[in-house]
Amino acid sequence: MLQIQVSSAEAMRTLGERIAQQLHAGDILVLTGPLGAGKTTFVQGVGTGLGVEGVVTSPTFIVARQHKAGSRGISLMHLDAYRLQSADDLADLDIDDRTPHVTVVERGGPFIRGISDSWLEVTIGRDVVGDEDSPENGIRVVTLEPHGPLWDNRELEVSHDLGD
Repeated sequence: MLQIQVSSAEAMRTLGERIAQQLHAGDILVLTGPLGAGKTTFVQGVGTGLGVEGVVTSPTFIVARQHKAGSRGISLMHLDAYRLQSADDLADLDIDDRTPHVTVVERGGPFIRGISDSWLEVTIGRDVVGDEDSPENGIRVVTLEPHGPLWDNRELEVSHDLGD
């Protein structure tokens, strides 16, 4: 398990980008955190790191967005499990670790064990929150915790200097 403090939206994108540079097709990331924690901002960085085409935006109201492969040849499947009722709903979307893309599931913690035995859990906590007028401000603590055999011999290289 690795913990990193992130103090800005740009640093959150940079963290996502650095992690993406170490991902492979078939990898699954599960993001957990409160509303406004920076989950989609992190995924924007993952999209940049993978070099996918188009702009990465939240899939909350449509459940899933697929971003076509770009410079690295790996596409991005970005889901938000907020509206899902069970692991079966996620399974219906053909999520598993044999896909040709990286899959990121926001709020997918309750469902992931029914989909794959390997994933990277990314938990974003808002330890020091900005004022009510700017909830995006404040320090986040990002915890990276790998699970399963696909992560057994992999060690994430993430510098604590995110360019804040």
